[in-house]
Amino acid sequence: MTTYRAAALAAFATALSASAAFAQTELTVYTSIEAVDLDRYKQTFEAANPDIKVNWVRDSTGVMTAKLLAEKDNPQADVVWGVAATSLLLLKSEGMLEPYAPAGVDKLDPKFVDSSTPPSWVGMDAYVAALCYNTIEAEKLGLTPPKSWKDLTKPEYKGHVVMPNPNSSGTGFLDVSAWIQMFGEDDAWAFMDGLHENIAAYTHSGSKPCKMAAAGETVIGVSFEFPGANAKKAGAPIDIIFPEEGSGWEAEATAIIAGTANLEAAQKLVDWSITKEANEMYNVGYAVVAYPGIAKPVEHLPEDIPSKMIENDFEWAANNRKAILAEWQKRYDAKSEPKG
Repeated sequence: MTTYRAAALAAFATALSASAAFAQTELTVYTSIEAVDLDRYKQTFEAANPDIKVNWVRDSTGVMTAKLLAEKDNPQADVVWGVAATSLLLLKSEGMLEPYAPAGVDKLDPKFVDSSTPPSWVGMDAYVAALCYNTIEAEKLGLTPPKSWKDLTKPEYKGHVVMPNPNSSGTGFLDVSAWIQMFGEDDAWAFMDGLHENIAAYTHSGSKPCKMAAAGETVIGVSFEFPGANAKKAGAPIDIIFPEEGSGWEAEATAIIAGTANLEAAQKLVDWSITKEANEMYNVGYAVVAYPGIAKPVEHLPEDIPSKMIENDFEWAANNRKAILAEWQKRYDAKSEPKG
């Protein structure tokens, strides 16, 4: 009996030890990364870090930013991975981020790294404003392709343009903030007044206008390059147009939420997010990534996308975000799609 009990206890101890060895730290990760990419990022990270499990909570940038701010006094996330840098700057100003310099951060392009030491956020890639233009639907209507942002105010496009709502979409916000930086405040709002006359609807997703153009549900979708390349790869009859004035852009970025109980695991995720391997994965869809020398041309996208990107002042955009969104809401929200 004693021998049996000893053997049983030894077996139990072994099982307990094995269970402890395979115990996983679960990270709640808030993200706005395109849903199509979430599984491959999760699988690759977890394969390299089997002791950590990533649990995604995904929504569009504006919704995710509002959620994080609402949870300021009772944070639910450990990490924010793949949310606009301007949103993370806003969280930084509220004292919500845990500064951390991940291993290898000095190898990144400086415009993808927070200016503080240590940085509060680090970038992954850039998404760049572009127009998705359905050539078949345009031909049916006798339309000509726009060359510039201001072309979108031409009467011929009335009812044929869809763009994201900047209150719910990071793509929408980068458009509006970029127009103000490019044109000056008065001219930018005048341009948006003219554009509004031609808008069929404002969506709550940055990729949706491009998907609508690809499906023939609109002629022009104000979106960004990633869904355009995917749509063309799938055979959609669209052209991807980068307006001649230049394109606004945003960095998808990563940060640790202050006060996380899983700091070590969170740091491992941020470390991995800036590796060559991770940047190679970002480059599958994004032509511009944070790690210099990694990016290879993306099918259906031009090789000179960096030359189309404006000098974007993230700090200015973050500091003026609230006022910009309030003004936009007052002027244009009547054409927004219902939420949900």
